[in-house]
Amino acid sequence: MAIFGLWVINKAGGLVYQRNFADGLAQLTSNEYLVLAGTLHGIHAITSRLSPMGSSSGAQVIEGESFKMNIFLTQTGTKFVLLTSLAETSADAVLQKAYEAYADTVMKNPFHTPEMPIRSDGFDQRITALIGSGHA
Repeated sequence: MAIFGLWVINKAGGLVYQRNFADGLAQLTSNEYLVLAGTLHGIHAITSRLSPMGSSSGAQVIEGESFKMNIFLTQTGTKFVLLTSLAETSADAVLQKAYEAYADTVMKNPFHTPEMPIRSDGFDQRITALIGSGHA
């Protein structure tokens, strides 16, 4: 069980935070991460409209052959995306705690501009304490 990475995507689909926690992940450029975040934002918007049962919050888990993307959508439209192994069972709890760290350290910072890249040592420290080397 492992956590490979964490992304935070703003409500417009822009990547505002990205961090890898495991070796072996493909090394992508900043532009490639931005394209991935925008694509995921679009997929999430489409899946929120596909529900045959009425309104939906969109995709919550996207599963590949060797990993999962767990998506947590906040009330403000910010998305927290956790890349994990298929066997990882703590993703929902980790996403909730990452959101709490974001609310406590980023959104309460009077010098942070909403929807802009997250540059917060306090947030980084809380994420490191939460995820560490990739095992929650």
